[in-house]
Amino acid sequence: MSTPIDARHLAAGLRLPIPAGHYADQPYVVTNEDGSWTCVVTTGRGREGQPGQHVVSLISADLGRSWEGPFDIEPADGPEASWALPLRVPETGRIYVFYTYNAANRREVQCVDGSTIARVDSFGAFAYRFSDDRGRTWSDRRYEIPMRPFEIDRRNAYGGEVLFFWGVGKPFIHDGAAYLCASKVGGFGPGFFVENEGVLFRSPNLLTEHDPSNHEWETLPEGDIGIRTPDGGGPIAGELKALPMNDGALYATYRTIDGYACHAYSRDGGRTWERDWMRFTPGGRKVKNPRAANFAWRCSNGNYVYWFEFHGGEPLARAGVQDPGVGYSHRNPAWLLGGVERDGRIHWSQPEIILFDDDLGVRFSYPDFIEQDGRTFITETQKEIARVHEIDPTLLEGMWRQGEDREVVGDGLLVEHTGGGTLVMPELPRLHARGRGPVDPATGQAPVGGAEPTARRGGFALDLWLTFRDLAPWQIVFDSRDEEGRGILAQVTDRGTLSLSLYGRTCVEPGSRWSGGLTWSTWDCDPGLLEAGRRHHVVFIVDGGPKIITVLVDGVLCDGGPTRQYGWGRFHPDLKEANGAAEARVAPSMNGVVERLRIYGRYLRTSEAVANFHAGPGAAFRNTPGKPGGERG
Repeated sequence: MSTPIDARHLAAGLRLPIPAGHYADQPYVVTNEDGSWTCVVTTGRGREGQPGQHVVSLISADLGRSWEGPFDIEPADGPEASWALPLRVPETGRIYVFYTYNAANRREVQCVDGSTIARVDSFGAFAYRFSDDRGRTWSDRRYEIPMRPFEIDRRNAYGGEVLFFWGVGKPFIHDGAAYLCASKVGGFGPGFFVENEGVLFRSPNLLTEHDPSNHEWETLPEGDIGIRTPDGGGPIAGELKALPMNDGALYATYRTIDGYACHAYSRDGGRTWERDWMRFTPGGRKVKNPRAANFAWRCSNGNYVYWFEFHGGEPLARAGVQDPGVGYSHRNPAWLLGGVERDGRIHWSQPEIILFDDDLGVRFSYPDFIEQDGRTFITETQKEIARVHEIDPTLLEGMWRQGEDREVVGDGLLVEHTGGGTLVMPELPRLHARGRGPVDPATGQAPVGGAEPTARRGGFALDLWLTFRDLAPWQIVFDSRDEEGRGILAQVTDRGTLSLSLYGRTCVEPGSRWSGGLTWSTWDCDPGLLEAGRRHHVVFIVDGGPKIITVLVDGVLCDGGPTRQYGWGRFHPDLKEANGAAEARVAPSMNGVVERLRIYGRYLRTSEAVANFHAGPGAAFRNTPGKPGGERG
């Protein structure tokens, strides 16, 4: 019997053939006319920034299952070559790759405090080579993009004689011109880069001129200042990635140390930009993101996808004052938004988890997005291991339809209950199944040796329509605990929030019948969302894959608000299950009413919880012919 996997687990992806122990970053892909992929990677024998860092290419003819290469674009024994960015010319099939090249072979760089560092991979020349055989060989000659100095360059330690920069945003084609993104660096110091701003390089003839020595380039935006944070923001506006929109505008995203992502719009081909904190909808809630890559792509159907980390805000910005490096942490799990363009603006969905790893210290990022033959893929890297993952198309479709789907989700629904009283408690799925071998999907039992890391784990969701007369603490809304205390408990906290607590036994080893003792995990919604006398829809989603609890209040996924860095929390990784008493009590000590309660025997996607909200409190699930049921495949 085959074991179903959780495709969101990093280990479920297809690994690129970068040797073990080698650095691997920015695995970016172009699709060739014959359907093969050419992937470029920054690699080296050591860690990021160490000598020998160079750029290579790989080729796959089977959607990432196997690869040829790597083929050197620059040699490992030459000056550092880093942050490779590929662009394919559709008419000829030629591939250009652009990278930061330590052309002068400097062995140190001066910092803002007068000291020096030996990391030399973020300055020099913006170099490029080309390939006419899908990346197997590259031009003998190296070409350079002329970069117009800005104010930030003239203020650096070398007065602009040395240009500090790097690039992460893939090149793109817009109105017949080639565009390349980069981030200028003002200097090196605490947090490595102490000042960033975004720039673009535009070539009107790269697509038509076969001789690169005749390529023309201009540096954008116009003037002396690049794309910075909005007024009042900090000095870091790094890792610019831009793309063309359906209406002819350009859209860009970039990271900050302010706890929020930024985005910008240009209506004149990149010459001027309208900057703002990135928001889910125009004028709406800001998008939290740490000092981590946050990339958007336009899909073939005209919609958008955005990768980010979904935590940050004011708490992270304050922490960064004391520790400038703290914003680089916590890149697990990764999240996606789906975007729809309306009236010249992108309206973003609520987030979904796209990838996770059991090792909470793993930091994976720098993705690329690929569409081919009606399938979608995403690449990522942990800085040593780079992988390709196929995306479930229903995940993207659900995000693009958020707000439009208005029917109660029936897939996995175990209980639908109205009013208070008691209900027969269904058996909740096992949450813990991971380790070193297969797990029986029917029983959750693992043979000797444990369960494989990617084995699908259980989850559940508690969906509530309720109204409080007051928010006095410790009111119990739902209680399935038995005499030993095992089960789930939803109650009001002394912060005026609603919490969900999971009580249960832990596993000695994944899937084992032996207990490792009891554990208790709790997470609550963000403060300030619940109001007495107002009907609310609250959904707690317990996802056994990444071991995360998320909460939606009135169709909005909690992000922590101004007081917390995270709106989501982790439960104990070894919690076996949260089953308790045979009967559960609904609103036993609540000053208010539970109008409707649903229990699902799987984790709901955010999009599904949003659909239940838009269905309204009076809507009940009705099983109609052809309606799916049971566990989602």
